[in-house]
Amino acid sequence: MRTTDDATTPARKGADTTTSTSGVSPVQLVVFDMAGTTIVDDGLVTQAFEVAATAVGIPEHGEERDRARIYVLDTMGQSKIAVFRALVGSDDAARRANEAFEQAYGELIDDGVDAIPGAVETFADLRSRGIATAFTTGFSPATQQRILDSLGWADVVDQVLAPTAGLRGRPYPDLVLAAALTAQVDDLANVVVVGDTASDIETARRARAGLSVGVLTGAHDEQTLLDAGADRVLASVADLTALITTP
Repeated sequence: MRTTDDATTPARKGADTTTSTSGVSPVQLVVFDMAGTTIVDDGLVTQAFEVAATAVGIPEHGEERDRARIYVLDTMGQSKIAVFRALVGSDDAARRANEAFEQAYGELIDDGVDAIPGAVETFADLRSRGIATAFTTGFSPATQQRILDSLGWADVVDQVLAPTAGLRGRPYPDLVLAAALTAQVDDLANVVVVGDTASDIETARRARAGLSVGVLTGAHDEQTLLDAGADRVLASVADLTALITTP
């Protein structure tokens, strides 16, 4: 893997993010998060959470609701059903909360969602260089597809993955590993994972991805991303093409 060192936060200690061309394969796959990374969130996730919390009886005011809000922010990027299961304790209540969340989020995006400036150009640049691309998310497949339809992103990347019965969501490595298998990468060291949350970075580390890249357009700040183990932190996904070089 080859990267440049321009316009990026310094790598965490011990990260090998600059290599020579000798005997090193180029990046083969870039796995992107969606909300907050490639699409503008504008607080829609937290708004939908408030609806879901009310639906399962978490009081609108008080310490319980405050703790739930903090937990949702801390676990941003993870599978939503898993987050609700941790909050409410039972599978049935988690299912009801998730259904309320998905419905609320779907209604919020009916007016349209926006791409992070430069995201589409980044996808196109990577694909023009023969680098495979994939979307992953903590949303259900149905909500993920609704977002893609809203943006007209039917074919901007090569793969689209979401948590299912057979694939665990973040922070587990399943989605990244599934994307790597489908892309037939030679080595997980040739995979780059990009996201705006600590969960994205943890997923990259668990998957043994070659490079974990945080972006500052979403839920978590630079220090949180670095503390999670990000190799690089960029202002935006638009800066990614300057980070990744090809022979």
